[in-house]
Amino acid sequence: MRKVLFFFALLCTLIVQAQRQNVIFETDMGNDVDDALAIDMLYKFDRQKQIKLMAVMLNKEGEFPPRYIDLLNTWYGRKRIPIGVSGRSDKSIVAGTNYTQAVCEETNEQGKPLYKRSIKDYSKLLPAPKLYRKLLAKAKDHSVTIVSVGFSTNLAMLLDSKADEYSPLSGRELVEKKVERLVTMAGNIGNPNHHEYNVVNDIQACQKVYRDWPTPIITSPFELGAQIKYPASSIENDFGWAPHHPIVDSYKAYLPQIEDRPTWDLTAVLYAINPQDFFTLSAPGLITVTDEGSTLFKPQTDGSHYYLSVTPEQARRILDYFVTTITKKP
Repeated sequence: MRKVLFFFALLCTLIVQAQRQNVIFETDMGNDVDDALAIDMLYKFDRQKQIKLMAVMLNKEGEFPPRYIDLLNTWYGRKRIPIGVSGRSDKSIVAGTNYTQAVCEETNEQGKPLYKRSIKDYSKLLPAPKLYRKLLAKAKDHSVTIVSVGFSTNLAMLLDSKADEYSPLSGRELVEKKVERLVTMAGNIGNPNHHEYNVVNDIQACQKVYRDWPTPIITSPFELGAQIKYPASSIENDFGWAPHHPIVDSYKAYLPQIEDRPTWDLTAVLYAINPQDFFTLSAPGLITVTDEGSTLFKPQTDGSHYYLSVTPEQARRILDYFVTTITKKP
């Protein structure tokens, strides 16, 4: 009987592992705090074995974003998750306080860092396009979901990449072979006069991704996340179980006058991992990016692009899900 139970448990484990989704998270961590809320959910999905978080790719420059991700990896007990550093060479604008630096520099009463980190030498981290090639080359075919909630620079560089020590395939061929879909937070489908932040920070890269990406792209646009605001009251009241919490500290550093915040990046993560019936998916079509940074959707039966929308009822259920998930202990 014990052998039967053992093999049944093993079978269940193998089934769960077979269904576990491979996810790579692409983020401009530090430019807005919704990235931090979004990655909290990914760590929890990974811990629950709903996903395997293969890597966190940064398209935010500077020394603090990788240190911050290392800090989060360590705090959430996921210190082996690889980090790819930004392929960008310029400096992006930060609308508020760079919370990655603020949290990394927090100290305790003894003057020591409040949050531990695990990496000794950050100079050894691979550029994100290189790390993409390394991880995709080892992945099973059509097994990877990329969730991109920042700029398109790294993804465009991946498409342009050449054969290397990891794979004889070009970047586009590697994506076509290994990636199942790309889920993005970008653009504003409802208002073409709005040139959304993730688009305008690298318009040419965004144009390339929407033009040349060889798998389906599902986009959560600006107007969706703007309808669903994470409540400041939750940040203030729902984390009493944690004397110190890096996401709470990030929120408060970014918004000294704490307020409800749109959940742009969280919606992309939720759709990628657990869509259920939270969202309404558009008909297929094509999204084009203008030289000014508008995102235009044209329905097309053989198109590979889709965008998300929500009803008021869906928005309420999504917000409840966000608060319930984020306020749980890791």
